[in-house]
Amino acid sequence: MPLSPRLSIAVVAAALALTTVAACGNSDPLASGGSGSSDPNAIIVGSANFPESETVANIYAEALKANGFDVSTKLNIGSREAYVPAVKDGSIDVIPDYTGNLLQYLDKDATATAAADVDATLTAALGPDLAITTPAPAEDKDAVVVTRGTADQWQLTSIADLAPHSAEVKFGAPAEFQERSVGLPGLKENYGLDVSPGNFVPIADGGGPATVRALADGKVTAANIFTTSPAIAANNFVVLADPKNNFPAQNVVPLLRASKKSEKLTAVLDAVSAKLTTEQLVALNDSVSGSAKTEPAAAASQWVTAQGLDKPVS
Repeated sequence: MPLSPRLSIAVVAAALALTTVAACGNSDPLASGGSGSSDPNAIIVGSANFPESETVANIYAEALKANGFDVSTKLNIGSREAYVPAVKDGSIDVIPDYTGNLLQYLDKDATATAAADVDATLTAALGPDLAITTPAPAEDKDAVVVTRGTADQWQLTSIADLAPHSAEVKFGAPAEFQERSVGLPGLKENYGLDVSPGNFVPIADGGGPATVRALADGKVTAANIFTTSPAIAANNFVVLADPKNNFPAQNVVPLLRASKKSEKLTAVLDAVSAKLTTEQLVALNDSVSGSAKTEPAAAASQWVTAQGLDKPVS
């Protein structure tokens, strides 16, 4: 399974960031290198370089501070190629990740897609330097999305329901979706949805505004949009069920430096994960990326307080 469109963008962004660092000197959050601190109470929380990751990282930081940890942050690090080695060398101790994509990074041959299978395979793939705690119910994964009008007209609830209309379906997604094993080939194999090359519409924004607009305006019949996009609810779109798990599970999971994992740290992160649902993540994304334009740190602080996680975990 190649990188998702969002993560492909992140890889490019990371490369650009390295160029900027070379010019500016001090903008690299990992410039100080590995700390390797053995103090279990001192935790460095990192994030990848997109708003959802930064928001969740700030949630971890706020909850850990409330439980007496000495917390610092290194945010907007970049892609897994940058932050997984940073966890291993002690530059950071905790970072939010996604189960399916983390598994694929660690084990290129992994084929698990269902959540339980992904979790089990991921645990085995971590090696001696990495650890995770319990994944959250919150999931940011690929989905096949249609308008409410299309869903009602064709009585669609799952991707399989779309298959009889294959000849009529114009599908909008990043160009690589046409060849990805979990893209059109997977949809054909698992559900019989056979989109002809002429009906595939490449849109290079990873399920973002251009994709949303194309779907809302009827330029495409179905689109690949991430499940935590606020645009789904805002436009009354319908996410079609994927009972065969064509798209691998992508539950939010804290990735840890193994030597820093403790009962106390696990208890706090598990308490956060237990509260973090997909609906909560959509709301956080809407707050940060929607019209309110709330800073990720502020959105995280508000959420931690609202969930009662600003107090020590019992």
